[in-house]
Amino acid sequence: MDDIARELLHTKRRSVPLAIWRRAGLDTPRPLVLIGHGGSGHKTAAAVERVAHALVRQAGLVAAAIDGPVHGERAPKGETAEAVRDRFRALWAAGGSVDTMVADWTDALNDLCAMPFVDAEAIAWYGLSMGTAYGLPVVGRTPRVRCAVLGLWGNCRPHGDDILRQAAAVRVPVLFQAKPEDEIITIAGARAVFAALGSPDKRLTLHPGEHIDIGERQLAEAVGFLQRELQRVPA
Repeated sequence: MDDIARELLHTKRRSVPLAIWRRAGLDTPRPLVLIGHGGSGHKTAAAVERVAHALVRQAGLVAAAIDGPVHGERAPKGETAEAVRDRFRALWAAGGSVDTMVADWTDALNDLCAMPFVDAEAIAWYGLSMGTAYGLPVVGRTPRVRCAVLGLWGNCRPHGDDILRQAAAVRVPVLFQAKPEDEIITIAGARAVFAALGSPDKRLTLHPGEHIDIGERQLAEAVGFLQRELQRVPA
């Protein structure tokens, strides 16, 4: 793992907790993938580290993640993953956290694009579950984002109409991953979000397993998609 450098810091303006992964010693610009973590996770959770290492090691990209609301450094110390999950579900049901997360990601992206190892013209998004709940508005409102992996979210969750409106604003190429056996998101809810995506270039893939079970094949598909799409970004 020593060929990958990880840096932990806070953004300059809003003090957003931020993690960055890149090849050790990298000082030339490379495409960047923003990782939106899932509910009850955080910016350096094992699931995020797994995605980040695949993006850096297999695709030669740079990866970055921030803590979601009530997650990671924003959660009370010692709080269990179950308590964080329940706190997020209550926050999501109450509404009002989307604009703040978009602002946090905008702040993080401004800092990231000023770094010498980031290609500011080649930005992508990877985020499943909660990473799609907040990823849809981030991708839809951020012109710098050129492609996205989304999924494991649906209009079966609270604020379903808002989710569909946010999906309609997404215009970049999208890989949308869903699971017929998902115990949290119905396949009908996931298909509704996919259908609502405004992108003329979108694809839906179905994968086995439960909600949090991201298999090697599913991850490899996502990494391959992002690598191919980012290579098409004009220099």
